[in-house]
Amino acid sequence: MNSMVRMTRGWAGLNNSQLNKRQDTGLRLWLLGLPRNIKQMLLLVTDTFVLLCAAVSSYVMRMGDMWRPGSLRELLPATLAVATALIIFSYLGLYKTVVRYMNASAVNIMLLGVSSAAAVFALSIRIEDLSQPRSVPLLFWFVALSLVGGVRLFAQVYLRRFAAGISEPILIYGAGATGTQLGSALIQGYQHCVIGYVDDNLQLQNMVVHGVRVYSRHHIKALAASYQIKQIFLAVPSATRDQRREILSFLEPLALRVRTLPAMDEVLTGKARIEDVRDVEVDELLGREAVPPQQDLLDACIKHKAVMVTGAGGSIGSELCRQILASNPRLLVLYEIHEFALYQVQLELVPLAKAAGIKLHFILGNIQDKTHLREVLRRYAVQTIYHAAAYKHVPMVEGNVIEGVRNNVMGTQVVAEVAAECGVDIMVLISTDKAVRPANVMGASKRLAEMVLQCAAMRSSHTRYVMVRFGNVLGSSGSVVPLFMEQIRQGGPVTVTHPEVIRYFMTIREAAQLVIQAGSMALGGDVFLLDMGPAVRIADLARKMIHLAGLHVREIDYPEGDIDIKFIGLRPGEKLYEELLISGEVSGTRHPRIMRADEQHPSEGELSLMLGRLHELMANGDEQLLARYILELASGQRTEVMFERSGSTRQESDNMVLQ
Repeated sequence: MNSMVRMTRGWAGLNNSQLNKRQDTGLRLWLLGLPRNIKQMLLLVTDTFVLLCAAVSSYVMRMGDMWRPGSLRELLPATLAVATALIIFSYLGLYKTVVRYMNASAVNIMLLGVSSAAAVFALSIRIEDLSQPRSVPLLFWFVALSLVGGVRLFAQVYLRRFAAGISEPILIYGAGATGTQLGSALIQGYQHCVIGYVDDNLQLQNMVVHGVRVYSRHHIKALAASYQIKQIFLAVPSATRDQRREILSFLEPLALRVRTLPAMDEVLTGKARIEDVRDVEVDELLGREAVPPQQDLLDACIKHKAVMVTGAGGSIGSELCRQILASNPRLLVLYEIHEFALYQVQLELVPLAKAAGIKLHFILGNIQDKTHLREVLRRYAVQTIYHAAAYKHVPMVEGNVIEGVRNNVMGTQVVAEVAAECGVDIMVLISTDKAVRPANVMGASKRLAEMVLQCAAMRSSHTRYVMVRFGNVLGSSGSVVPLFMEQIRQGGPVTVTHPEVIRYFMTIREAAQLVIQAGSMALGGDVFLLDMGPAVRIADLARKMIHLAGLHVREIDYPEGDIDIKFIGLRPGEKLYEELLISGEVSGTRHPRIMRADEQHPSEGELSLMLGRLHELMANGDEQLLARYILELASGQRTEVMFERSGSTRQESDNMVLQ
């Protein structure tokens, strides 16, 4: 009762046109909300009425006057015809068809039912030997088919107009088979109303598909303004990565939320539906056309071998595991210190490994635990190690210097030593561009980890040690992309450290594949560099992500924008740009995206003195001195070693470091 009073009060202030619109919308909502069996009964009653009207109209049109049957016997043909049509409609499932989803099969049922009814009509007149015109059944066929189909067509248009009034207007980029299928799927519901298709094919432009016009891309801005369009759906599955990136680059300044279809192989295999759209990934805008991996390089260190990944629960480690499974190892050991991370990757990989018949072993452990690590390597006779266990968040390591050095440097040393003891064939270290002329403890610790492997390679007679150095990975736990996405979801601001900071990006899948392929080309002590492609300005990346979410950047020239970009200053140890090469020469390899660097490294004696001093500083707990010392070592300023070789005391070297 109260709700009725509120509704009455709400409608009291409306003019007649507004009131009629509200009432019309209310009627449509009431019709849509009726139970399915009530809707079927309404259609049955409606069909009965229109079929009777068709029969009467047939007599009237033929006789030119109102038809008045002289007896009940004269009503028999029309009655049998109506009953025949209704029985066939019901038996063939016409009333089970949802009106707004009506297609050719429903039209066939109506055609068969009305044709059968007209035949019964004509046969009854002949059998009963009635003095009725023989053309009446033919007129009945035309009128009945028009009325039965017309009622449903009217209902479709009526409900579709209602949908256009309450649903979100969208555009679909791509007027091919995929785009039109998506359009058909979307208009069945009331969430979206397709305003138009957009296609670069000149032959399709200005055509009308399913009642919707096809436009060129240059009409998008005007259409978006006219219809308040906020979303555009990308339906071009056959486009190459470069073509998709070019389309996205065109759409990005328009600040429309761009959504795309799942891959067609997912649709064909039943993993996704054509209408299961998703937001465009940032790597589709920034990425490059991936070079197909060389299968022999992927298989060389993996196929039919026992493989272990340390840090297997991390973003890089878990992707390495996915790629390794695709190369059919004999078994895969996933070594991880974090229980939940290992549990998550277990949930994902166990079904895949079971289907491929590959044994998985999930091991909780710390890479610094030499005894446990040795026992695991020997138990599973590991032949290949991908070492991805590291602390890599720059500010976190900067605030926890001792643990960062202990894990990244000493942990790598333990893995390298145990690998040699257990006869491992190859150990691949996942390194970073921050190891080049490092400005932070994390980068310096990774450079020392590289030195550990370079020296281990010098004394190894069996195990090959290799380092693969690359930059930022889109979507990894340390990437700015997840942070920006979350900030955009929360309404901003999006925080960028500096207007001029630039970084190199590649997809996590490509990075993992290149790491595996680089390891297969190792001779021992190699430093491989991955081609990261063009540099990306982080401020531009933030702007593009805001636009792809369908929002505008709030700035001086556009104060009514949706989200601010806030510059917060460089973090401790952060550089404006990163490099991949310290010094020396770079040579190519058989893979176009992988280069080999010839870089200098300390001798075993020098490294031993460095690591010994690191142990002392960590034991003393002096993080500030440890940070300065490791940065000097990683940058090539091995002052302490030089003093000891010339006979100076350790105290003198400490003084040198502190100055």
